[in-house]
Amino acid sequence: MGPPVLEHELFEAAREGDPDAYRGLVERYGAELHAHCYRMLGSLHDAEDALQETLLRAWRGLPRLSRQRSLRNWLYRIATNVCLDALARRQARMLPIDQDGSSDPADHGEPLAEGTWIEPYPDGELDDGYAAPEARYEQREAVELAFIAALQHLPARQRAVLILREVLGFSAREVAGTMDTTVASVNSSLQRARATVDKRLPEHSQQANARSLGNRRVRMLVERFSDAFERGDVDTILSMLAEDATFAMPPFAGWCRGRQAIAASWLMPSLPAADLRYVQSSANAQPALAAYRWNDRKRGYLPIALDVLSLRGEAIADVVAFRTPGLFERFGLPSSLPRG
Repeated sequence: MGPPVLEHELFEAAREGDPDAYRGLVERYGAELHAHCYRMLGSLHDAEDALQETLLRAWRGLPRLSRQRSLRNWLYRIATNVCLDALARRQARMLPIDQDGSSDPADHGEPLAEGTWIEPYPDGELDDGYAAPEARYEQREAVELAFIAALQHLPARQRAVLILREVLGFSAREVAGTMDTTVASVNSSLQRARATVDKRLPEHSQQANARSLGNRRVRMLVERFSDAFERGDVDTILSMLAEDATFAMPPFAGWCRGRQAIAASWLMPSLPAADLRYVQSSANAQPALAAYRWNDRKRGYLPIALDVLSLRGEAIADVVAFRTPGLFERFGLPSSLPRG
């Protein structure tokens, strides 16, 4: 077996048009660029499109790239501008609870357009990547639902500045170069972005809460919650919720707050216990439950929703049930479950 190919050899071969060399050069950055696009856009599908556009623009621009420039920084410059272009063409995504006022828990209304809502992110896609010591947020904190939702309330350029500085640890000078602006403008944008995001984030991140409880305790809580659903044990489900817990179910706009409201919501199992099955999963670096419903025609349990859970201490503070069964495959979840 020969010596490993050095990056500069891949770089030169890629500049000369070798597609295999190009793939070898950029594939190490694919996962972190994908997560960056997701943070910017709030959508798994949009992130995939943005990543492909980034790699296409990079391939076209590689012959003009100086060997002295940082390849990683250059790729982030392209990815950021691809996302800014995309954001200029559409509205920001959100979660139902970002809308003013809750609704009748039994009436979620009509589903809204697909592009309205934040989408969940598979943990299997997440690469912790590299962040300089100056980064304010852990890589996994920065993909939690609360953080992604808070980002969507920022103007696009403020969002990019905060992610590049506080999540990825780029210097103010590097961000200024990436966004063709000044260091003073970057610092000003960062100050405003911090103020907006800090107001919208819970006191403790899900990562901090998990460290406090320990992984074993978190698994036990999720297992107990899942078991209660499969048994149709509404009392146990409600007892595990925080008093002010919220429940939302995109793509439906309705949402509710508090145990009493959630008790009357679509979250509560109404089918016979034998008709529901739950599989533990994870999304956005948080515990999740994949819900399946029995289908007589298919003779199996079919996907209905991915419930992403947020914990506060040992209580479940928020449940976002994404009614997007088409995403199950991306989370490594089975397309159906057999009886028994």
